[in-house]
Amino acid sequence: MRVIRDDILGSLPVHTAVPALERALDEHGCAVLCAPPGTGKTTLVPLVLAGLLGDGSAPRPLRRVIVAEPRRIAARAAARRMAWLLGERVGERVGFTVRGERAVGRATVVEVVTTGVLLQRLQRDQELAEVDVVILDECHERHLDADTVAAFLLDVRAALRPELRLVAASATTDAAGWARLLGDAPVVEARGVTYPVEVVWAPPGTPVRPPHGMRVDPALLTHVASVVRRALAERDGDVLCFLPGVGEIGRVAGLLGDAGAEVLQVHGRASAAAQDAVLAGSAGSGDRRVVLATAVAESSLTVPGVRIVVDAGLAREPRTDHARGLSALTTVRVSQAGARQRAGRAGREAPGTVYRCWAQAEDARLARFPSPEIKVADLAAFALQAACWGDPSAAGLALLDPPPAGALAAARAVLAAIGAVETVEGAEAGNGDRDRDGVSGGRVTERGVRMARLGLHPRLARALLDGAPEVGTRRAAEVVALLSEEPPRAYGDDLAAAWRTARRGEDGYAARWRQEVRRLERAPELTGSTGGRGAGSDDAVAGLIAALAFPERVARARGEGACLMVSGTGGELAEGSRLRGAPWLAVAVADRPATAASARVRLAAVIDEDTARTAAGRLLVAGEEVRWKDGDVVAREVERLGAVELSARALRAPDGRLVRGALLEGLRREGLGLLNWTRDARGLRDRLGFLHRELGGGWPDVADAALLARPDAWLEPELSRARRRSDLGRLDAGQALRRLLPWATGEAARLDELAPERIEVPSGSRVRVEYGGPGPVLAVKLQELFGLRETPEVAGVPVLVHLLSPAGRPAAVTADLASFWREGYRAVRAELRGRYPRHPWPEDPSTAVPTRRPNQRR
Repeated sequence: MRVIRDDILGSLPVHTAVPALERALDEHGCAVLCAPPGTGKTTLVPLVLAGLLGDGSAPRPLRRVIVAEPRRIAARAAARRMAWLLGERVGERVGFTVRGERAVGRATVVEVVTTGVLLQRLQRDQELAEVDVVILDECHERHLDADTVAAFLLDVRAALRPELRLVAASATTDAAGWARLLGDAPVVEARGVTYPVEVVWAPPGTPVRPPHGMRVDPALLTHVASVVRRALAERDGDVLCFLPGVGEIGRVAGLLGDAGAEVLQVHGRASAAAQDAVLAGSAGSGDRRVVLATAVAESSLTVPGVRIVVDAGLAREPRTDHARGLSALTTVRVSQAGARQRAGRAGREAPGTVYRCWAQAEDARLARFPSPEIKVADLAAFALQAACWGDPSAAGLALLDPPPAGALAAARAVLAAIGAVETVEGAEAGNGDRDRDGVSGGRVTERGVRMARLGLHPRLARALLDGAPEVGTRRAAEVVALLSEEPPRAYGDDLAAAWRTARRGEDGYAARWRQEVRRLERAPELTGSTGGRGAGSDDAVAGLIAALAFPERVARARGEGACLMVSGTGGELAEGSRLRGAPWLAVAVADRPATAASARVRLAAVIDEDTARTAAGRLLVAGEEVRWKDGDVVAREVERLGAVELSARALRAPDGRLVRGALLEGLRREGLGLLNWTRDARGLRDRLGFLHRELGGGWPDVADAALLARPDAWLEPELSRARRRSDLGRLDAGQALRRLLPWATGEAARLDELAPERIEVPSGSRVRVEYGGPGPVLAVKLQELFGLRETPEVAGVPVLVHLLSPAGRPAAVTADLASFWREGYRAVRAELRGRYPRHPWPEDPSTAVPTRRPNQRR
């Protein structure tokens, strides 16, 4: 007999906002629901919209409602909570579907799914037949699947199902942004019964290192554990402690072994039974509990009995290095929105306390919201979904944030390489279809559709489709399942050994792995691949599948635990790893800290060169390679697998064009000093540079960048005849520069007039002018300028006169000789007259006779 818990349903604060929500949906078809934690938005609203709860009047018509949650644990918990409120078991009128697990019956009208499941369902049935309402829960988290689902649903409403109702629900969200995205949809706010939450600032007493990659300073974790002990001593109730990942949860759990409370763990990798135990509460035992959780407990989940939250202040976000093909999670500071969500867990049932493990002054510097996943994640799966939807460029999708152009281009390149989408050439060979933004190519192939339906990252889908015929469906599915959720670090860095551990494992990871293997084995997209040769050791099979999934991470050993991936990224294996002795590896998981020269290999498999060539075959090239190396031209015939050199032999007669290119590369690297620069050549270059700055016109730019940009104009034909560095050293740079003079206009003939190499001074000497500085410089002995009243000029620019003593040492500098004779000369005369008595020092130098000689010689 069903016993609906009307007392609990009626007490949920969101109940007062339901009429406004229903009116908004009736009038606009879309709405944004903002409701604080604990108001019942995840459990009450779906039941009301489905017509499962009456108001005592006429029966309400039943509507089919889908609730999309970002995580499996939240989907299961929401379904179980709603079924309990209706006095039913899960699978009757309320059910759930997550990857690998389904509890839905014929009578089900409210189905809770993950956003990934809903995405797959939309690709198979764009109309979502028989679905009346879709609720996107916790949309503030900005997961990529959730953003994609929202965009697809808006397309469905616009083109196929205008009557389909859509609700974007969250406790903390950019309500205005979502309202605009949903076509200026109404925003409905629920005022919850908010219990006060006291904030206690509990920063570490000594400095701790900031998070770096996946690394968290152990000193911070020790401090978090001490704050948990402090909270247990100072406050009543259970403790919910937020940490960034499973590893940190395990370390803090180890530090709390004697804390006098039951220590539980909740995270995405925990078994369903462990998760259920946390959500079930203490069952009246009276024992206090400490629940260590990742961000999965920020929203949708109510952990009974929690009155205290301890927040380590850290979270994990995806990051992708597109240049190196590496994706990984990185540890970041929690956002202000995330911190509010976490604090709210302490006040869901009664007044509570949050201990924040950072200083109050740091709080204002936190980001307002977490980074949208579309901005920072690998977009290959998103790009494949968009292509299957018919919009490969995603230009026509209604997204809160557009995908970064570079990241999307990298993702589409991956899809083209694995045959999931057509290349530009393929599109032109067919009917030339274009994306909505007019770009050719990118249309999904039949193979790409199969990949998308497997519910895997496109790389793993490619490995499964191509690997199953080689090793058998079962073994391929087992390795792919291992790669789809990275094994615990305790399994080690050897993929084959981790595979064997999972086979015999009894932990939560092994259970989920077996479930995923069964799902993949039954996938209709693998029909016809169940046979396969199935031959080979675990190492060979694991290596082939990993190499097919990540061909650019195929790597060859370089000694002492180092390797080079064919993408050009260096890798480092951990000390003591058995993989250190392998000549070739297929790297499945690697991350590269921001300041590290090489990536750290987290998971890899041993392969041989044949497997490397097979998996990364599109990167295999052979041909002449002529380049500048170690200071000279090196010419070889080389076979390469990406950045890895497989074989090489010297070339006796390399192609002249390649040699010319290598010589130019040398000039760019080492500079034009490789040429023969005599003093006259350097002087000519300085004169031309001066004329280019002062007169412009046809006078050439002779800066390094300008000269290297047009070698044909001045280095030919000598450059094409050169074969090695020594030939460059014989190339007369001055003669080459004269080719750049403006001969066609006749201005070249005025070179000596406009920028003379030497100027004749009153003594009769012809003194060299230096043009290498900001302006022309004339360095001359002071006595040789007697009688010269005006400063000499070149091209209308006064020269800077460096006046020298009779011994040739600097005495004065002037750009105004007449002024110097009047004002500065007297001090110079007084200082030098006694030192050089044999030289003339007249009272009035402007009328004196110039001389190069002492008085006696005169």
